[in-house]
Amino acid sequence: MTTNTFASAQTTRLNFAKAAPKAFRALIGFDAAAREGLDPALVELIQIRASHLNHCAYCLHMHTNDARKAGESEDRLHMVPVWREARHFFTEKEQAALALTEAVTLVADGGVPDEVYAQAADRFEEKELAQVLALIFAINTWNRVALATKKVAGTDERG
Repeated sequence: MTTNTFASAQTTRLNFAKAAPKAFRALIGFDAAAREGLDPALVELIQIRASHLNHCAYCLHMHTNDARKAGESEDRLHMVPVWREARHFFTEKEQAALALTEAVTLVADGGVPDEVYAQAADRFEEKELAQVLALIFAINTWNRVALATKKVAGTDERG
């Protein structure tokens, strides 16, 4: 195999939805179940923050566009990566969700600190906290699907 052939073979990735339709549909179902009952603005903030942390341009593009369509302000969208320095843009509940999103997304860096979990548990009812956690799990999975299959930002196929 020549170097050029190897390089082109490395850039061609499978279409996960077509190659594993049952797993893809299960992930769609999990995602839908996770967001059930959550404020749509909170859903997008969580998905945007996890996508930032995972360097997933595909998902970041998709979820910032979804947030705009849902009425999210440009100011808040720009402040998501630096929310700790711009807390006044976010409610205490959103701040707790963003902190939990960071801890769960970066779980290999030391787990989920008790204080982060406690702050979220203080701001969310138990069922809602479980939904927030499920959403964080879902977006992290979507980020990994997009990164592993080299999805290109701006090519959202949802229609």
